[in-house]
Amino acid sequence: MELNDKQYYRYSRHILLDEIGEKGQLKLKVSKVLVVGAGGLGCPALMYLAAAGIGEIGIVDFDVVDESNLQRQILFGESVIGRNKAEAAAMRLADLNSDVNFKTHPFKLDTSNAITLLKNYDIIVDGTDNFATRYLINDACLLTDKPLVHGSIFKFQGQVSVFNYKNGPTYRCLFPDPPGANTVPSCSDIGVLGVLPGIIGSLMANEVLKIILDIGEIMTGEVMLYNALQNTNVKLKLVRNEEVIDRAPKSIAEFEKIDYDFFCGTINNPLEIGIETFVDSLKNGANIIDVREFGELPEINDFEFTQIPMSQIEIEYDRIAKEKEYVVVCQYGIRSLQVVEYLKNNYGYENLLSLKGGLVEYYKQTESKT
Repeated sequence: MELNDKQYYRYSRHILLDEIGEKGQLKLKVSKVLVVGAGGLGCPALMYLAAAGIGEIGIVDFDVVDESNLQRQILFGESVIGRNKAEAAAMRLADLNSDVNFKTHPFKLDTSNAITLLKNYDIIVDGTDNFATRYLINDACLLTDKPLVHGSIFKFQGQVSVFNYKNGPTYRCLFPDPPGANTVPSCSDIGVLGVLPGIIGSLMANEVLKIILDIGEIMTGEVMLYNALQNTNVKLKLVRNEEVIDRAPKSIAEFEKIDYDFFCGTINNPLEIGIETFVDSLKNGANIIDVREFGELPEINDFEFTQIPMSQIEIEYDRIAKEKEYVVVCQYGIRSLQVVEYLKNNYGYENLLSLKGGLVEYYKQTESKT
C-alpha cells in the first residue's frame, strides 16, 4: 500500500516530520480506531483523528443532538438537532476527510455487543460521561487486549490517561471501586467550560496518534490533570494493580453477565420513581418540588409545583411538610436525588421521591407520545 499524489499533498505536513514521514502516514491509513461517545470529548478527538488520516473510524453513540450540546460539541450545528450523534458526526467528518471510512454504531454499548465491536478496532477511545460505561469499556478492552485512551472533564478540570497499553495500568487501577451513586454530578447539572472538552479531546487524539506511530512518550502509568482556570498540568503516577485487575471478568461469558449499572449503583434506587409512575402521580394531584435554580430549562408548563432551589434547601427545607408525599424534580434527576437523600439523612424525611431522568426525560417521553 502506498499514498497517492493527492494524499501525499494532503498529509505533507505530517510527512515532512522525520518522526512520521510517509511510512508513518501509511500506519495511520491502515489503522482502525473506535470512539465511544460523540459528545464533548468525542467531537474534537474525532475531528483530529479524521484530519490525520486514520483509515477507519468507528463512532458509537445512541444519543441525539440537543441544542444545549452546541456550546461544546463542535461537530454539530443547529441543522442536526434531533439527529443521532454518531450519524451526524460521520456526516460532518466525511466532508472533512473523504479518505476515511466512517462506521456508525447508533446504539448503546453494552455487554451484549461490546466484545464483538471492539475486536474490529486497534485502539479504543473512551469519551463517555458515566462510570458504568467506563468500567464496561475497560473490561472489554482487557478481554480483547486493546489499548484504551481515556479522558474526562469536570467544570474547569480534565484528565487524560492511556490504559491497558503494553501491560500497563487499567481504569480499575485508577478507580478500584466506583464512586457512590450520584456523588459525581454530570456537566448537565454543574456545567462545564465550553473549550475544556476541546482541550482534553485533542490530547486524547494525540495519544492515539502516538500509539499508532510509536513515537513520543505514551501516557501510560500516569494521569495528567489539567486545570483551565490556572493553566496548570499535574501528572500523577499510576501503577498496575493486579489485585484490582483480578476483580475484572476473566471471560467473555462472565463479562456478558455483569450489570454495570447495578455495579455502579445507578439503577433500582428505592428513592426514585420512573416517568410512567410520575405521570400517574400527576393525575392524582402529586405535590411537586423543583430544586433547579430559577430560569433553568425546560420550563414546567403542564403541572403545578413549588420551587426551592437546591442552593436554598438547607435554609428552606421546613417549607416541605412531612405529612404529605412529594416528588422532587430537576433537569436530569441528579440534583433531585441528592436533595432527597440529604433531607432523608439529615432531617428524617421519608416522604420524598426523586424523578429518575428528570424533566428532560419526562418531556422527551411525553412529547414522543403526542
